[in-house]
Amino acid sequence: MSKSVLVLSASPRKGGNSDLLCDRFMQGASESGHLVEKVFIKNKKINYCTGCGTCFSGNKPCPQKDDMADILDKMVSADVIVMSTPVYFYAMNGQMKTLIDRTCARYQEINDKEFYFIVAAADTSKKAMQRTIEEFRGFTDCLTEPREKGIIYGTGAWNIGDIKDMPVMQEAYLMGKTIE
Repeated sequence: MSKSVLVLSASPRKGGNSDLLCDRFMQGASESGHLVEKVFIKNKKINYCTGCGTCFSGNKPCPQKDDMADILDKMVSADVIVMSTPVYFYAMNGQMKTLIDRTCARYQEINDKEFYFIVAAADTSKKAMQRTIEEFRGFTDCLTEPREKGIIYGTGAWNIGDIKDMPVMQEAYLMGKTIE
């Protein structure tokens, strides 16, 4: 059965290491017959959550007029959500955190999804990436019936393109290919 796969790439660089891992994951998923779409967050206007309370104190949509409403529609509709970030100072980058914060308006509708996490970092230790993975889990713990399906650790990649010749590129491809 074909699934709808939404890839949220928070790389600030098109073709950056985390973005390249997204592309390989997408290639595998697409070759397996899934419908795949990538949102390159850098190209979207996503304002910070202002904590105004409109979205949770009266079932009204977020009053901000930016690209987040469209992204939330895609998140609610997707079967699979891939969240990808470069790791800065052992945490997700600001673009991904801002997107997560803005899901407040509809996070209760992001139900029964499969999640994959992709991180890319200069550090070579997967253990050092656990803080970032826990940040993703902090988000999914607020959702109803999320299923974490896999993590791709793109470690040891500092400069743009460092990841290209690493075995993790094949891991990303195979993980996308094995979506059931």
